[in-house]
Amino acid sequence: MSTTIQVRQRGTLTLPADLRAKYKIKTGDIFNLVDLDGVFVLTLMTPMVPEVAREIERLRVEAGFSVEEMLQELREQRAKYNTENYEDSGPST
Repeated sequence: MSTTIQVRQRGTLTLPADLRAKYKIKTGDIFNLVDLDGVFVLTLMTPMVPEVAREIERLRVEAGFSVEEMLQELREQRAKYNTENYEDSGPST
């Protein structure tokens, strides 16, 4: 498919209504623009946070962890990481 669009004041582009409907593009949707040496590629950015949150919750339930257990384990792992990576190893010379 090929269509012509015009750059308007302040750089605004209007996507044709049929494309917005076809791809369920709504006001406020965010796109990534890639410049391939003068060929512009727009890709719709899909929010991944809800997807990731659902997957974490599914895995938590599957593993039988309570939220409190998971948070405690995260605290312990963070403390271990900080000790291993940031603890002062003594006076510097």
